[in-house]
Amino acid sequence: MRRNVPIGYRVVRILVLWVVCAGTGFKPVSDRESEYFAAASSIELLGEIYREVTESYVDDIDPSAFVYAGIDGMLETLDPYTVFLDSEESVELDELTSGRYAGIGVRIARIGGEVFVVSLIDGAEASKAGLRVGDRIVSVDGHSLEGKDLDEVKTFIKGPPGSRVKLRVHREGSRKSRLFRLTRSEVKVNSVRYAGLFGSTGYFEVSTFGNRSADELSRAIGEVEASAERLNRTMDAVILDLRDNPGGLLGVAVDMAGLFVEKGSRVVSTRGRSSDSETGYRTEREPVVHELPLVVLINERSASASEIVAGAIQELDRGVIVGARSFGKGLVQSIISLPYECTLKMTTSKYHTPSGRLIQKLRNGWDEGSRKVLRTGRSQDETAAFYTRNGRTVYGGGGILPDVQVADDSLGGYETALRKEGMLFRYANRFRASNDFLPPDGLDGRALMADFENFLDEREFTYRTRAELQLDDVKAALESRPGGDSQRAGALVDSLEQEIALLAAGERTREAGSIALALEQEILRHYDEDAAIRSGVERDPVVKKALDILRDPEAYRELLRP
Repeated sequence: MRRNVPIGYRVVRILVLWVVCAGTGFKPVSDRESEYFAAASSIELLGEIYREVTESYVDDIDPSAFVYAGIDGMLETLDPYTVFLDSEESVELDELTSGRYAGIGVRIARIGGEVFVVSLIDGAEASKAGLRVGDRIVSVDGHSLEGKDLDEVKTFIKGPPGSRVKLRVHREGSRKSRLFRLTRSEVKVNSVRYAGLFGSTGYFEVSTFGNRSADELSRAIGEVEASAERLNRTMDAVILDLRDNPGGLLGVAVDMAGLFVEKGSRVVSTRGRSSDSETGYRTEREPVVHELPLVVLINERSASASEIVAGAIQELDRGVIVGARSFGKGLVQSIISLPYECTLKMTTSKYHTPSGRLIQKLRNGWDEGSRKVLRTGRSQDETAAFYTRNGRTVYGGGGILPDVQVADDSLGGYETALRKEGMLFRYANRFRASNDFLPPDGLDGRALMADFENFLDEREFTYRTRAELQLDDVKAALESRPGGDSQRAGALVDSLEQEIALLAAGERTREAGSIALALEQEILRHYDEDAAIRSGVERDPVVKKALDILRDPEAYRELLRP
């Protein structure tokens, strides 16, 4: 578990001595040496507090936890991305950036207090052993999962390659649980979540930027081109979907942009604290897709490396950006190895697009109080103009503003409540248990929704709108109010209740169509995850807009003209 590095008072005193010696270099006193002396004095004060508390506090103190809390407290005064990672968290960071880990290739989620399999990695041990989406994991190696959080469950499942793990699983429709004995192995997570051909357009969804992401995307492009040839088609346009992609490694972002832009193109620059610390990054590979029309999709959850790629594609006029303004995470973190297998992830510079736009967006809360790293006075106004290679005007303000703005489908209140309670997932799980195969003629949406409504009644699921909840508060307030014309107030409340009930019924009716589609897609996912993703892409309004642009060459060219 966390906070287990033995650190003592003598270590703190040695650190003080090192700071003083390294800082002064035994040179004459200067302003800089005064800063070092102030730092050394502060560290010495910290050491004295540590000694006094650990020796004399009324209760026993865990020395490691006490010092780790101090480290966390210091970093809390900086930006949210500068963090200290212990040995376990360092391993997780390595897994995230490498796209590899030792396990069984299963993704889990907690739904209604229970742990379910929600996705499987093709070719991994769990998939080969016969686990499937919807299986509920009861225990791991005899450890009951009741009350355990997901991070703890993951530590049970992961382990050294070659080691064995036992999962007791309950499958919907079965009376008895099943025991799976699995051998852990290295799992490779492909960052290209989906690749496919839609008409003559290649669509590629990239979920993260790990060490192998650029090569994985390059390989996926080649496979889709080959698939098009087998169908006697030619892939004549590309959609790169970076929505919901939180980013990752800077070098990988440069390499990924290099798949689409000329070799030697400047993609991004980083600028640190000193005025001479700017570093520019250029592509070093020949493009895989050089001349084909290109659309990049982004949204408010596209961040970091995703914004580097989108910004470069936009400013080099290589393609059209479609969607919503990106997140605005333009802070560069350096990974610094520490003793005892710990890591410091520290912000050392900021990203700038080729034209000079600052990707980082100033946010409420981050620029207040003690978080001073983002309060530099260098944030850009949203009206600040910059120019692409062709002379098109693009604007600052943080994040990347698309050339064509289209909002993702937003969930209604009723569908949000259904998803939060796992009702769509649970119904799809029951459907899968009762049907070994999907109906050959497809799903009957009307019959499906009628059966789903019965399922919700069985589960005693109730949905109350915000207005209904607020009316409950009004009722409670009236009931607690002494005296007054309670009869007249009650009549008003009854009238209001009827109107709100009608509005709530209308809301559920308006969302019926989208819920039916979501239900069909969730059922499909329990049989074939790739088919479910493709179904979602075909119905996606942002993808539809991108396809419309690519099917109209003149409209595409017009968007890239100044």
